[in-house]
Amino acid sequence: MLELIKEELAEAGVAPSQMISINFEDMRYSHLQTATALHDEIIKRAEGIEGKAYLFFDEIQEVEGWEKCVNSLRVALDCDIYITGSNAKLLSGELATYIGGRYVEFVIYPFSFAEFLELYHTIAPSDSIQQCFQKYLLAGGMPYLANLRYEEEPSRQYLTDLFNSVQLKDIVKRNKIRDIDLLERIIAYMTANVGTVFSASSLAKFFKNEQRTVAAETILNYVRYCCDAYLFYQGKQILASNEKYYIADHGIREAVFGGNMKDINLILENIVYMELLRRGYVVTVGRAGEKEIDFVCEKRGEKLYVQVTYLLASEDTVKREFGAYDGIQDNFPKYVVSLDEFDMSRNGIKHRNIRDFLLAEEWN
Repeated sequence: MLELIKEELAEAGVAPSQMISINFEDMRYSHLQTATALHDEIIKRAEGIEGKAYLFFDEIQEVEGWEKCVNSLRVALDCDIYITGSNAKLLSGELATYIGGRYVEFVIYPFSFAEFLELYHTIAPSDSIQQCFQKYLLAGGMPYLANLRYEEEPSRQYLTDLFNSVQLKDIVKRNKIRDIDLLERIIAYMTANVGTVFSASSLAKFFKNEQRTVAAETILNYVRYCCDAYLFYQGKQILASNEKYYIADHGIREAVFGGNMKDINLILENIVYMELLRRGYVVTVGRAGEKEIDFVCEKRGEKLYVQVTYLLASEDTVKREFGAYDGIQDNFPKYVVSLDEFDMSRNGIKHRNIRDFLLAEEWN
């Protein structure tokens, strides 16, 4: 990510001499892993820079008291500062505490289908888009899988290890969780039911039936820890206390728990939800009277409505999916997205095959 920013700055006319870059996982910079040492080094190196300095700190959490250094450099120098940090030691929710809201956050998601397709075609250039999408449904969008050439067993092992690392480091250790069995049960439940309404009180009753007394508040805390670690994203409902949750990468779901093809309707909805987030939409689950709309999306005053289903295999399904929009009278784009190959658009509502929807540069 930092390299991409450097490239953009260079294209905009920023000279390499204006950039200072340090990766704190590199042992050559181990002597700079305190706030004072790093601050003094940067001040010294910035003296020779004409114009604005551009500072790049990779894995900043390795520097003890880094936020004091960053705040001081921001005051002392004419500079832009770019930092990255691992989830386990630096979560974005804490940035406001550390640097007082004086920052812009770049959220990095797993690969979209378009990004996956571009990379996967370098490995399997003869595969059709349909074949690539089938692979995407199972493998997900973690970039490192390309280094494994998307081979099934190594990919599964990598995603499982990644999941275990997030669970142990980013959730258990960070939040000092003692009841790991409860956490694992909650994660398994959320993963199996992505995109379905989640009720902490209902889950507490379920545990009670299994002779486990768990407060709904405890369940919600565990869920929040998972979201803080970017394992799940919360899809909020309008005028409702229950929420929906989506997993950050559906490939992890397949590797750890399996069942992506069996739950294809949930996976398609999960994929579309993450694509909407990637494109900068604020996403809620809406209602039009008694009918639920999968996604009501807003960006810069514009709206977009999206219904996701596996197949429009019966007239009842067609009526349900297209009929969800009956009570909406505005002129914003309305989509029904499915795996069907034939266009079934009607009454101003656009039907798109999910591959085409995900690959479209814009929706209008």
